[in-house]
Amino acid sequence: MPATVLVRELTADDLDAAWDLGRFAFGSDSQRPPQASVEAPGRTRYGAFDDTGRLVGKAVDLHHDQWWSGRAVPAADVAGVAVAPEARGRGVARAMLTALLRGAHERGAAISALYPTVAAPYRACGWETAGVLRTVNLATAALPRHRPAARLAVRAGTPADLPAVAALYERVTRHRNGMLTRRGELFDAPDRGLPGDGLTLVEDDGDLVGYATWRRGLGYGADSVLTVDEALAVTAEAARELVGVLGSWASVAPTLRLCPLDGDAVSAHLPLESAREHERDLWMHRPVDVAHAVGARGWPAHVRGAVDFHLTDPLAEWNTGTWRLAVADGAAELTRVSGEADLRLEVRGFALLYAGAAHARSVAQAGLLHHSPDVDPAALDLLGAGGPAHLLDYF
Repeated sequence: MPATVLVRELTADDLDAAWDLGRFAFGSDSQRPPQASVEAPGRTRYGAFDDTGRLVGKAVDLHHDQWWSGRAVPAADVAGVAVAPEARGRGVARAMLTALLRGAHERGAAISALYPTVAAPYRACGWETAGVLRTVNLATAALPRHRPAARLAVRAGTPADLPAVAALYERVTRHRNGMLTRRGELFDAPDRGLPGDGLTLVEDDGDLVGYATWRRGLGYGADSVLTVDEALAVTAEAARELVGVLGSWASVAPTLRLCPLDGDAVSAHLPLESAREHERDLWMHRPVDVAHAVGARGWPAHVRGAVDFHLTDPLAEWNTGTWRLAVADGAAELTRVSGEADLRLEVRGFALLYAGAAHARSVAQAGLLHHSPDVDPAALDLLGAGGPAHLLDYF
């Protein structure tokens, strides 16, 4: 039987109980950090309370923006979902996620992503798997070395360089789909220090063209690891320079650990054929408001077309109905139309198509798109015309 719970936004008085619930769920250190008991901007925390007033579930809506083909789309990215063991399997998570979606819709969010510990409960609420954030190990000695380009300068970065680093990150990511903009209250930390232990910069005539942030780790023996939190570049020469600098650690850090970004300049110079997977974090996607999700993002300028479909979304009734998607001149619009449609799409299927994670025929084979035998579902490939989405941030 579903539990009877009250779901509401958490207040400062609830934060200690929320931290304890998360600590038990995720096996965190028992020492509570000071920030755990302080309300933070850029997020909305939800809690589920049983009929005795005990907190039995929590979830956080992170007020992110994501890049979609050059335009920032407001997102409600979900983190910290936990349910007390005595309340699991009773509909608590579904009640919280329903409230979170409604609140996100009211504040203007268009889309949502999350990293699940288990996918089934989120699938039941309309999210679908759309990609994987991979962490791989490479033999540092296998990284290619080359003669440095004369016009490039390599130096250690300082906190004063962080605005330029943020600008380069944006140059790499804004034309992609799904990547966080790293703007807004969650990223506006005053007096930030360097991320990790070090920041390596590559400059071309004074302009930043590549960077790597890294953590040295312990020791210098066979098990020593250099963890590269991020390595991005906007030219092939800068990418080669970065890879060469990282390769210079081979004598004291035999293993290089990083999250490669598919198709970027740095990955093109890494020996990924010899990479060993260290960790993989599945991520899932969902629309919060389908009309806003379509209208807010960028679209390929060469794509043009229209298609009608009926969408079913049990948790977000404002998405349910018959829609016409029209794409032209780098923009798109989703408008309600009357009557039925030959293509009947479930919200998880919409998520797959929007994120470029599957073609319409595959979505139909998965049972998330329904049509009569004489109808070609490929018309809905228009919804995924922007290409596959990626994430480089874990939350």
